[in-house]
Amino acid sequence: MERTKKLDIAISSALLAAAIVVAALVTPGFLAMRRPDLIRKGPGVTRVALLSEYFPDIKGSVGDTDVYILDSGKPGGSALVLGGTHENEPAGFMAAILFVENALPTAGRLFVIPRVNASGATHADPMEGTPHTFTIDAASGKRSFRFGSRATNPVDQWPDPDIYIHASSGQRLSGSETRNLNRAYPGRLDGTFTEKIAYAVTSLIRKEGIDVTIDLHEASPEYPVINAIVAHERAMPLASEVILDLELDDITMGLEPSPKSLHGLTHRELGDATNTLALLMEDTNPSQGRLRGKTDEALILEGKDELYVRAQKLGRLFVPFDEEGWPLSTRVGRHMAGLEAIFGAFTSQNPGKPLVVGGMPAYEDLASGGLGKYL
Repeated sequence: MERTKKLDIAISSALLAAAIVVAALVTPGFLAMRRPDLIRKGPGVTRVALLSEYFPDIKGSVGDTDVYILDSGKPGGSALVLGGTHENEPAGFMAAILFVENALPTAGRLFVIPRVNASGATHADPMEGTPHTFTIDAASGKRSFRFGSRATNPVDQWPDPDIYIHASSGQRLSGSETRNLNRAYPGRLDGTFTEKIAYAVTSLIRKEGIDVTIDLHEASPEYPVINAIVAHERAMPLASEVILDLELDDITMGLEPSPKSLHGLTHRELGDATNTLALLMEDTNPSQGRLRGKTDEALILEGKDELYVRAQKLGRLFVPFDEEGWPLSTRVGRHMAGLEAIFGAFTSQNPGKPLVVGGMPAYEDLASGGLGKYL
């Protein structure tokens, strides 16, 4: 009996020692994923706030993300740009980062949140085999950015319920959707971690009187709502003018009305809960889809995939897809062109509240020359 007890103690001690060694090895990587990416303040940035200024309950948490304010100092409209709602959709947060580092407003105010669900950038989706980071050769040197998850990290919100019930509508969804920020709006004061982030964004819109809110997203090539703007009904006149303006520049973008029966999304709830004109932009992301091949850094940056070329020939996709693929620079360029068109259309429809922004890279320059020149 005594010998068995000693053996048990020895085994337990060995397992504990092994656990300590493993923890020591993985902790630096875990902590590195919790640190935010480098974002440089561009010439138009007048202040960097924290999201907790609009809802103190998230202060000090990983959800307390940076809000970049670009105030022209001249009267005009106001816009909020959201990137990183889903951190496995890199064109959204990269467009927001490029905007922060380059845009220079000359009328009105702009608010940009590049990593609106910063928790999603701290982990990857299980079983997807995606790289944690991708690197761009920038004018300032190599810049690395994290490729994360569409959901809040379970470390920050756990456990998932069997069924997620959207609080204000009663809509019932899969339990994992409780960590999807784009199913949590308009948020709750006493809600989950994800709902509190949504509430903070809603509070920002109300406090600052934001006229237009644009949520930047991507979708897989086989998803029907892709290369499109989804608009709340009050924002449809604005979105319609934007689509026409983009078409004149040979950028094809569809227009989708926000479904009134689908709750929790920015284009529905922010349009209902506030006075903002709520829009969501979708672009094409091969690294996100279910038909893709090897998911590596090259797929994220170059957007080329032989399996998607085959799927296109079989008529399985909702966007063109050839050997040129959908490079990240092209997708970011489409988002930047969309933002520029939105500001122009809002100004034309509201001449007393202009939103005029310079310094943004042109679509043609990004598509042909890449992102590095502007980082």
